[in-house]
Amino acid sequence: MKLLFAHDHTFYKYKDNFYSTGGLSKAVLERYTKVFDEVIVISRHKRIYKFDDKLTLASTERVRFVEIPNFKSIKSQFKLFKAKKIISKEIKECDSLIARLPSSIGSLATSLAEKSGKSYMIEMVACPWDAYWNHSLKGKIIAPYAYLTTKKRVKDASSVMYVTREFLQRRYPNSRMTIGCSDVALPQLDANILERRLEKINSITRNDSIILGTTAAVNVRYKGQQYVIEAISLLNKQGYNFEYHVVGRGDNSFLKSVADKAGVSDKVKFLGSLSHDKVFDYLDNIDIYIQPSKQEGLPRALVEAMSRGCPSIGSTTGGIPELLNKEFIFSNGSVEEICRNLKAMNLKAMHEEAIRSFEKAKEYDYSKLDMERDNFYKAFSLGINTGGKNES
Repeated sequence: MKLLFAHDHTFYKYKDNFYSTGGLSKAVLERYTKVFDEVIVISRHKRIYKFDDKLTLASTERVRFVEIPNFKSIKSQFKLFKAKKIISKEIKECDSLIARLPSSIGSLATSLAEKSGKSYMIEMVACPWDAYWNHSLKGKIIAPYAYLTTKKRVKDASSVMYVTREFLQRRYPNSRMTIGCSDVALPQLDANILERRLEKINSITRNDSIILGTTAAVNVRYKGQQYVIEAISLLNKQGYNFEYHVVGRGDNSFLKSVADKAGVSDKVKFLGSLSHDKVFDYLDNIDIYIQPSKQEGLPRALVEAMSRGCPSIGSTTGGIPELLNKEFIFSNGSVEEICRNLKAMNLKAMHEEAIRSFEKAKEYDYSKLDMERDNFYKAFSLGINTGGKNES
């Protein structure tokens, strides 16, 4: 069977291979080739002439990459016709479609699949309402249309895989075949990780800086790092000693300006993007992880931090409350509540939350989730073979 996979993800082509920033790596794409004979990925492409060692290999056997032109801007509407032509051709030649939403390519592909009578499955990884509403004034205009369109796409899909257990299911329901299964890929959880974390907490002295960390793009304001910067400014003026180490790709000039204005530029360190392996080293060296996003599905970065025993706090956004102790959740954008959470995270609380984080992360064990995904993809493919009659 031949599968078409649709998403806005940008793949980087270097010589004869395609690479990813991590979200759609070779290992991720091989989840589909375990079930389908051939996978065609329609997405954005960017050719590079100097290799970036922060990129992850995406090319693998039985996966073909097809470029879709960027048709999102008004000035690029002429490219929409070309995109439709490419996608329609690929849909015609495939047995089924998996579209990852929210994405413009995924949404267009599901629309064209409906018209051609092809079965499609949706992987729901975030909330388009939150994404657009918290992006800009233009985003607030687009948000209602994106919400209603996505809600219909999900409702009409033959199968839906959500990354959350509750949040996205409530907002974008489907009454057919569904599963809540995070796309996080954790390494094996070793008890020594938790032991080292507890030793680190026990070694903290009164004069030590408490290092906060966030892993997220730094060039989009809905990730919320600015609120953490403002919070540590207020707390440090009250005699606390917080630093904030930020990992993420993109232009950090806005966040630097916030730190300068708040008088904590010496307390905020921008580490840029890190390879996946180095992210775990970074997590082992911070004291508290914070996810201040105003838009999320179920953040892999938070699950990864918890797998390293990081005491963690986060906003009320998306699936974040599904992961955290309710005592350490703050309203998104609330500097006051972030301050209150950080004050409450004393050494005793850090010890308790480190244990809780590590135990919660075990629910996202790679082998367990991989088996659940495999079974769901197989059930979807069985539904295709039986004319779409397979239901949960």
